[in-house]
Amino acid sequence: MAKYLVRNSGPLYGEVSVSGAKNAVLPLMAAALLSKEPCRITNVPALEDVKVMRDILISLGTEVSELSNSELTIDASSLRTNVADYDLVRKMRASFLVMGPLLARTGSAKVHLPGGCTIGKRPIDLHLKGFRALGAEIVEKDFSVEAVAPRGGLVGASVYLDFPSVGATENIMMAAVLAKGTTYIENAAEEPEIVDLANFLNKIGARVKGAGTDTVKIDGVSSVHGAEHAVIPDRIETGTFMLAAAITRGQVYVKDVVSDHIRPIIAKLRECGVMVTEGDEGLVVDAEDRELFPTDIKTMPYPGFPTDIQSPFMTFLATVPGNSTVIETVFENRFMHVAELNRMGADIRISGNRAEVRGGKPLHGAEVIATDLRAGAAMVLAGLYASDVTEISEIYHVERGYENFIGKFRSLGADIKKVNE
Repeated sequence: MAKYLVRNSGPLYGEVSVSGAKNAVLPLMAAALLSKEPCRITNVPALEDVKVMRDILISLGTEVSELSNSELTIDASSLRTNVADYDLVRKMRASFLVMGPLLARTGSAKVHLPGGCTIGKRPIDLHLKGFRALGAEIVEKDFSVEAVAPRGGLVGASVYLDFPSVGATENIMMAAVLAKGTTYIENAAEEPEIVDLANFLNKIGARVKGAGTDTVKIDGVSSVHGAEHAVIPDRIETGTFMLAAAITRGQVYVKDVVSDHIRPIIAKLRECGVMVTEGDEGLVVDAEDRELFPTDIKTMPYPGFPTDIQSPFMTFLATVPGNSTVIETVFENRFMHVAELNRMGADIRISGNRAEVRGGKPLHGAEVIATDLRAGAAMVLAGLYASDVTEISEIYHVERGYENFIGKFRSLGADIKKVNE
């Protein structure tokens, strides 16, 4: 069992480059199934989730190059099956994103119910609602879902999402690319990853408009072709390193970022007294010798405060004197890290979807668990601030979503190492 050992490192200093976004590259890889010509994706992060998605595409008969120099080439011309392998799908929730493009291209698709972090229900009902609206017949079994298009293929329709689900928006967009007529997705997710997917789809010949707003319009086309596309920077990794500078009271230049994607994080750090200076290629986060203040955060769908940065930000607030409030509105199970922080000396009390943080208490090292991907990053941040040694287990969650995690932190002066037991 691999673990991280983290020690108080003092203030972090230096510069760090942000990798391509995990939550953008996975739907891009799935979308390549729509094309019978090769697609080249650049700025691809070397992550376990990328490896799993690559294995899923290969299991479908797609030729996928080895990841080299942050590039992947995906050639789905030899697609031989539309049934996704159960042993691979169960490892990652984003694997369900292959259903939309498989349904569009082959007329049917069967996918076993996916796995992933246990941060909430994240039902696939909205995905299936969209497929049904396009004319697909859905057969649900205990552990799998099968979608079959009508004889003449999928047909454009209007789909209203009861919640602006990122995954459902992406899956329905991909399914609608080859449908006859026009599809409207109303109350669509507006995340930057949606825009990145739409840009890629348009490069391969799709006709997608409105991505980044609450209504996405897709005019169906008869076929698509190959293209090259660079993945956007990871806004959650950006936020993680911003918070690393803040929690250690250091100064870090975070490079290769899109500031517009992280406005809520910038705003809340500034409310806390952290200086954030934006430049052309990145931003400087400076918490050195600054008086810090508590603040309140409430997670919301984009452009609100991102749920994926809630646990790292709560960790920072636990070190800031005063009382802060954190309200989680996206996932019902995203406070599992609180027990781990309290084990380290934090004073955080939960009532429903609300956490009261009584900040400024000294943190001490302890044996803690990375209960999910972002909680694991939060535990590392806590360990960089705490006295003694913090031992973090179940770190496979962290390595699903951060490229060269230890190397990047060490480059800033962090005392962190991975050990195997």
